[in-house]
Amino acid sequence: MTTRSKASSSLAALAASALFTVPAVAQAPRKIADIEYARAGDQSLKLDLYQPAAGHAPLLVWLHGGRWEVGSKDKMPLTALVERGYAIASLDFRPASVARFPGQVHDVKAALRFLRVQAARYDYDATRIGILGESSGGHLAALVGTTNGHRELEGTLGEHLDASSDVHAIVSYFGAADLMTILAQSTPYGVGVRTPALKTLLGGLPEENAALARLASPVFQVDASDPPLLLLHGDQDPQMPINQSHELEGAYEKVGLDAKLIVVHGAGHGGAAFYDRERTALVAAFLDQHLRRGLATEPSAAVARP
Repeated sequence: MTTRSKASSSLAALAASALFTVPAVAQAPRKIADIEYARAGDQSLKLDLYQPAAGHAPLLVWLHGGRWEVGSKDKMPLTALVERGYAIASLDFRPASVARFPGQVHDVKAALRFLRVQAARYDYDATRIGILGESSGGHLAALVGTTNGHRELEGTLGEHLDASSDVHAIVSYFGAADLMTILAQSTPYGVGVRTPALKTLLGGLPEENAALARLASPVFQVDASDPPLLLLHGDQDPQMPINQSHELEGAYEKVGLDAKLIVVHGAGHGGAAFYDRERTALVAAFLDQHLRRGLATEPSAAVARP
């Protein structure tokens, strides 16, 4: 059996078990809204924290979609994971029209540093953090996850520059992975959506600023030290080519890393199918496997790598 098929079988078995671990009477998560994690000039950058009934839960970070321009932390579709015992921080970050790339990555990494330092105050476990996102947020999740310790993308926002922004598991829902190929892979409709978004994010088309586009592409950042990766993508997505997820899965496999792509058959760009009971069980099994093991063996506020 290949490494890939072993990983798939293991995840499926764990997911089957996870289908039966939801509390019989799920308690509504506690939400602390509008926690400021950093400031960018005069702009306050905020997050909402969702906490499960039990304290000291493993921490996940959620990044919303919206073409790197719109969207909000208010839309957080992973309440079922809170009910399964995860704390989730849902972030707002600067839109591309306000801060071109890598502004959004600087914001997210500042939030990760803040969350690590504030773990005791808010009673979650930040020893091992998972990062998840959808669409452009999935792209950012994959990019942040594949650039642990990357000085150029770390930024200087926030008050905790000596803390680590590392993450230990990545879940990308229908996110971009290679900005150099995305337009060529896209449908005419997808080109119409992605072209203006990429121009706003990068200040021009990818081929006009290839070095920046490559820096912004997770496929070019993958190395053997990166965290495990789970991808979910619809095979009928009209605006984010599924080949983007295939490329990132391939980049992981090329260096022998743990990666799994779940193809959601018949699904387009988002929708309830990505967050139903079956897919939630698969995501929960992946996170349990990679975040709940060895939680007491590492410091919860590690110093960033040189």
